[in-house]
Amino acid sequence: MAKIEKKTKQSDAAPPEKTTSGAQTLMRGLDVLEAVRDGEVTLKELSERLGLTRSTAHRLATALVERRFLSFTPRGGYSLGSVILALGSYARDQIEFAHVARPILENLAKETEDTVHFGVFDGKSVLYLEKVPGRRRVVISSHVGERQPITTTGLGKALILEETEEAWEEMYASENDEYSSTLPVWLERMRNYSKGDYAFDLEENEDRVRCVSAPVRDVENKIVAAVSVSSAAQYMDDERMQSLIPVVQEATRQISRELGWRDPVN
Repeated sequence: MAKIEKKTKQSDAAPPEKTTSGAQTLMRGLDVLEAVRDGEVTLKELSERLGLTRSTAHRLATALVERRFLSFTPRGGYSLGSVILALGSYARDQIEFAHVARPILENLAKETEDTVHFGVFDGKSVLYLEKVPGRRRVVISSHVGERQPITTTGLGKALILEETEEAWEEMYASENDEYSSTLPVWLERMRNYSKGDYAFDLEENEDRVRCVSAPVRDVENKIVAAVSVSSAAQYMDDERMQSLIPVVQEATRQISRELGWRDPVN
């Protein structure tokens, strides 16, 4: 029995060693990115700055070049790659969105007394950039930085209002196991939402929580974000949800105008 216990302990000890090694490699990779943030760096300079052997520095840099986090020119050296530039652009846009939207979201939360969310489309999910709690004693489990499904959240539906039905079906199928039986009802709702330029979450994403959402548009009239008002179902009967549509839409129009959008009707 003693031998078996000894082997088990050795086996249990193995994962932390791998985790530490992986974390160390990740940290070194981040150090490489930090080292080139001010301009091109040669392999010799990189190894000296980081206190690494040339072979280790070369291995890390090569991996980052392959993933386009770095770029390399034979006579110059290493510099930030296209992926980093793109990520920086996304981060800047998100920060600007949140900065512009915050006072409007606060006013909306004050007016409705409910929790207000602000999010953007992020790959295959919704990224929550802002959350302003309401005055009611209702706990909404969301938090800033969280990612949620597209097809079951009000924010997600508002973000895809202008997509084709084919795209809607693909998104719904990817997020819902029994999509074939529930898809027709969901599609019919999406058609109505698209016509009215709003979206509901009818306790689809979180039990006993409903929300009303509307899209935010940029200078090119494209949907770039969405706003929702969320509360417990007891405060969100059908009549109140309908009454909140123009309220939420007015808030999204205000944010849209700040982003350069002009109402095509006016």
